[in-house]
Amino acid sequence: MSLVTRLRYGLPSCISLRNLLRTDMIAKSNVSSNRRWTHSEPWHIDNMPELIRLRNGEKAKGTFSKAEMDGRISKLRNVMANESIEGVLFTSIHNVNYYSDFLYCEFGRPYGLVVTQDKVLSISANIDYGYPWRWTANGDNLVYTDWQRDNFYKGVNQELGQFKGKIGCEFDHINLDKYKKLQNALPGSTLVDVGESTMYLRMIKSDEEIAHITEGARIADIGGEAVIEALEEGVGEHEIALHATQAMVREIAKSRPNMTLQDTWTWIQSGINSDGAHNPVTSRKVQKGDVCTMNCFPMMAGYYTALERSVFLDHVSDDSLRIWKANCEVHEAGMKLIKPGIKCKEIAHEMNTIYEKHNILHYRTFGYGHSFGVLSHYYGREAALEIREDIETVLKPNMVVSIEPMVTLPQGQPGAGGYREHNILVVTEEGARNITHFPYGPEHLIVKK
Repeated sequence: MSLVTRLRYGLPSCISLRNLLRTDMIAKSNVSSNRRWTHSEPWHIDNMPELIRLRNGEKAKGTFSKAEMDGRISKLRNVMANESIEGVLFTSIHNVNYYSDFLYCEFGRPYGLVVTQDKVLSISANIDYGYPWRWTANGDNLVYTDWQRDNFYKGVNQELGQFKGKIGCEFDHINLDKYKKLQNALPGSTLVDVGESTMYLRMIKSDEEIAHITEGARIADIGGEAVIEALEEGVGEHEIALHATQAMVREIAKSRPNMTLQDTWTWIQSGINSDGAHNPVTSRKVQKGDVCTMNCFPMMAGYYTALERSVFLDHVSDDSLRIWKANCEVHEAGMKLIKPGIKCKEIAHEMNTIYEKHNILHYRTFGYGHSFGVLSHYYGREAALEIREDIETVLKPNMVVSIEPMVTLPQGQPGAGGYREHNILVVTEEGARNITHFPYGPEHLIVKK
């Protein structure tokens, strides 16, 4: 730390970082293991603690109201009571975030959230210090250190080891190694799956969640405007993506000043790079006549929203125009089908008939849409709410889904490239409300500069 910085913040011109850390640790931490520090203890590897408490600063404002967070825990506890589950250990990013508002960064270390009938507590790595406590909106926090191996599981034992019945965990998230370690940490308990049941709870969004997702959709539209602004011949995909991401992050900071700014991103896929929905950004320079797919993803406190559009720079060939118009027709039909009472597979079958009419069904590459909520490209998929032929789920009010048909024609064929349109819809009592307002189709997105 420079001398100027020390003086600015009222710190002495010379201070021992080791002494600062030691004093702060002793003053603000309750050691929750057999190793307990005292003021007189020397620093030595043999007496470094396994588990500590760090309540550094004040609790964060939080993304949602106390009533919202308490309501989520209450519904979970009802499921636990009905299934005779004494405690739950969440380990996935999505469930930890959904039930606590803490969005963890794994980076090779395990994290967890313990929920019992009288406790909510996150378990986090010491590398994050007091941040997990500040952002565990409705509970406490326990920190494990790196000084000994598998201290995370010692924390699990401390918080859940007294129970001798069922302990819920997420079978779809923990691998075999973690499962064995949980069994060793909880030898008197039976591990049961809560991953699927909690997925169904998350699929029905509250009014606060819907408002949050709606704001994300608005910001995604701003990202789309930035893409069009930056799209020019000879400009790299990465430059366009950077411009759009900056616009979205700045808008999130402006409209939600207390929110964490993490994971917002943009994909621009041009030419052959448009063939896959999740193809990463490259430095390829956009050329006139290219099909480009814009993908704008503002992330707000772990919640994903998206805007995806097919765009052509300067002009579009007759073959490409035919495919593009057909995909827009499927897109419009899909949005009209979203309503309570219809099954996901019924929507998919109806949309298939339009592709069949245009003889391009065999170019379809994935399902027609999915659920929204606590979700990103690396966590949170609510698999039971996919718009696909094998999904029996019936749409209900307050579900939030996308309609995003895509076809890809391989290189060398007329109209080659990927075509995708994407809107987010909130299921209502009577039908659905479209919360994506960015225009789509040839009338709007042949960009001439």
